[in-house]
Amino acid sequence: MTVADDQRHKPTAEQKRKRTYPNTVPRPEDELPKLREPWVPPQGWRIFSAVNNTYVGLAYIAVGLIIFVLAGVLAVLMRTQLAVPENTLIGHTLYNQLFTMHGTMMMFLFAVPIVEAFGILLLPNILGTRELPFPRLSAYALWIYTFGGLAFFFSLFFGIAPDGGWFMYTPLTDSRFSPGVNADIWLLGIGFIEIAAIAGAVEIIVGFAKTRAPGMSIDKIPIFAWAMLIFALMIVFAFPALILGTVLLEIERAFGWPFFMAEKGGDPLLWQHLFWFFGHPEVYIIFIPAAGIVSMIIPAMAQTPLVGHRLVILALIAMGVLSFGLWVHHMYATGLPQLSLGFFSGASMSVAIASGIQVFAWIATIASGRLRATTPALFVVAFLIVFTIGGVTGVMVASVPFDWQVHDTYFVVAHFHYVLVGGMVLPVLAAIYYWYPTVSRKPLSERVGKWVFWLFVIGLNVAFFPMHITGLMGMPRRVYTYLAVMEWDLLNMISTIGAYMMATAIALLIFDILRNFQFSFSENVGNIWNAGTLEWMRTYTYGTRSIPEVDSRYPLWSRPKLSDETDEGRYYLPGTLTGKREALITGPIDARPVYVMVVPGPHWGPFLAGIATTLFFYLLTFKLIMPAIFFGIVALGFVLWWIWDLDHGPLRDPAHVGGGYVLPVYMSGSANHSWWGTVSLILVAGAFFACLVFSYFFLWLVNPNAWPPAGISLPSLVWPAAAAALYLASSGAIHLGSRTLRLAGNSNQWHLRLLLVLAPVLFIAAVGVQGWAEWQTGLRPTDHSYGAMVYLFAAVQGFYACLLLVMAGFTVARSLAGKLNSVRRVTFDNTMLLWHYAAVQGLVALVILSLFPRGLG
Repeated sequence: MTVADDQRHKPTAEQKRKRTYPNTVPRPEDELPKLREPWVPPQGWRIFSAVNNTYVGLAYIAVGLIIFVLAGVLAVLMRTQLAVPENTLIGHTLYNQLFTMHGTMMMFLFAVPIVEAFGILLLPNILGTRELPFPRLSAYALWIYTFGGLAFFFSLFFGIAPDGGWFMYTPLTDSRFSPGVNADIWLLGIGFIEIAAIAGAVEIIVGFAKTRAPGMSIDKIPIFAWAMLIFALMIVFAFPALILGTVLLEIERAFGWPFFMAEKGGDPLLWQHLFWFFGHPEVYIIFIPAAGIVSMIIPAMAQTPLVGHRLVILALIAMGVLSFGLWVHHMYATGLPQLSLGFFSGASMSVAIASGIQVFAWIATIASGRLRATTPALFVVAFLIVFTIGGVTGVMVASVPFDWQVHDTYFVVAHFHYVLVGGMVLPVLAAIYYWYPTVSRKPLSERVGKWVFWLFVIGLNVAFFPMHITGLMGMPRRVYTYLAVMEWDLLNMISTIGAYMMATAIALLIFDILRNFQFSFSENVGNIWNAGTLEWMRTYTYGTRSIPEVDSRYPLWSRPKLSDETDEGRYYLPGTLTGKREALITGPIDARPVYVMVVPGPHWGPFLAGIATTLFFYLLTFKLIMPAIFFGIVALGFVLWWIWDLDHGPLRDPAHVGGGYVLPVYMSGSANHSWWGTVSLILVAGAFFACLVFSYFFLWLVNPNAWPPAGISLPSLVWPAAAAALYLASSGAIHLGSRTLRLAGNSNQWHLRLLLVLAPVLFIAAVGVQGWAEWQTGLRPTDHSYGAMVYLFAAVQGFYACLLLVMAGFTVARSLAGKLNSVRRVTFDNTMLLWHYAAVQGLVALVILSLFPRGLG
């Protein structure tokens, strides 16, 4: 830490008592103008450089709704094709593309991003802070999502859209059966868009832990914030499995490494394990925030606190944990052992208990109050009914014998649409109507809203309920037409009518949004629902005038004048201490103020990096390697540009922020918010590596007598021992650099720079020794899955070697620029943290590759 504990003054008992009663001393006249000045939003074309959570969140939601509409149009086209038997409107090739694009866009480009967007927009106000900790990262996530998502959709118009299904099962999607770029569009296009989800997840995790209003202890955090935390943690642990799967399949397609080729020791089931380890938790990734939305709306509509607040939080946590044990739920028909099927069947059914706890809590809350028949309330009630139906059919397909009967039929299509549309889309529509008054001078029309509600909910049931019957009658999924003799035509026509009703409802909603939207911070409609949580206070570009003290779960109900009091500057940080954007960093448990964070302002880096990143991945798709490398370097340059000024150091001495606290404006080490962000990214890296280890052992068990294959001898243990020594030396050099920085301070730092040059050399040498040891045995990655996995471990460490080389160079540049010393050292600390992780990962990889094949022998 940069400031000793005795410098971070704690309030006395008398000051704590007085915090209950706001400071009534008049504020200086120039305080408010100085606070407003750094938060003035960019104008004109410079709006693309905006990073404020309100601008980014609103743009994120807008793009998400555009994707939703586009994916819905594809669904209507498919339903039109299936309305009558033997229809020739759409051929099988285009239908496969429409089917793949619809599922992919809804699951990857709408469901996850839209709830993440609501989190970015609402969490700062719900948590009572001015901004989330990494606004430029959120902006970068927005732009790669926007450019990547729209480019993905427009592939339809060039005949190169993915056509292997949104699940992309191997071997149908390897280069032998899908030789074009269609599958590559999916693998590289979707793969890099997942970066946006992970970036948003890191923002949400650190924001939840470190940027809550003083007094908002664990027991007072609103349910939506809890839901977003669990959502973000699930992204951290689930999405790396999908990213690894796409990496494996793309490498197999591009270079012939046989991860999924059975004739060379691979196994197509590995793809299913990786995909569904992501895919089934994703159902809960999108449901848990939707449940959080419902838990916010019902108390406001019933004008009573949520019943069973703590039980609902525990239920959300239980759902998040249990969901990772359900992925085989989708693989019952693949020939897995009966014991495995029984375990996963039981886990699939047990998650219904956590869902039931929440449903009963919502019903009890409605019963304890008086629910108003507003549009948000109607959507919430419909959610309760529709999602319950989907949950019942979910328990049915969790039963192995029943699943075998309806597997790959329209019964499953009906089930997951009831779960996904009922469990996620209905709460999102409720959220739009509920929180719309926080960002507009005019609310959405209740009269139009009722039309939207009835058209959508009736259409939903008309569209999807008959599919249960068509599925039981034997209609398979993923077919573009059917014979009249099958007698499925009436039910399909009914489903198509329902789809058109839903489309009409969404068109009405978009019309109402465009007609009434008048964006405003301070002159919005306001708290028309008389809700009790902080997002309904009067806000500006900088959030609230002062950051309030929280003493209950529903502060606006317990203290009706709280909004006026914060607007008068009676609480924390009513002005600016540094002349820049600022927010409070608080403790993760008790939300006690720790230090003042200087919030990054507008910057062109995220926008330009988003463009360059999109070009990098799509040029790779078309095998334009040199242009792709160029734009990859450009993207990296823009990222380094925007982070250059983030480690600003202490801009002034500790100062009073209110409530008796005297706080510093800079801290390093584990107290710093960026340290928490780095730890979150390490969790992502660890999850990716864990999935890689799983893949290695899975293929080993598939090939127990060919691991390594015949004719290949394992390298001498001298080689991995040498690589391990180099990893340890590299990590040790960085540790020694930390001590050198602490002792050198602002003096000559040539020792530190020398160590920062030496450390990556040692790391690169370790990777080189590891790769050379395998290569000289005659092992090649294209011959067998064993060789492919061995060299993939080396390639992953090679990626970290490149990343650490860039980070070391960046740190040296900051040292040469005089921006690194014993106090101003956040950049170095984050580099050191990732460096130690990469070295430990390298050691674990060496142990696995060196010892376990020998142990099997």
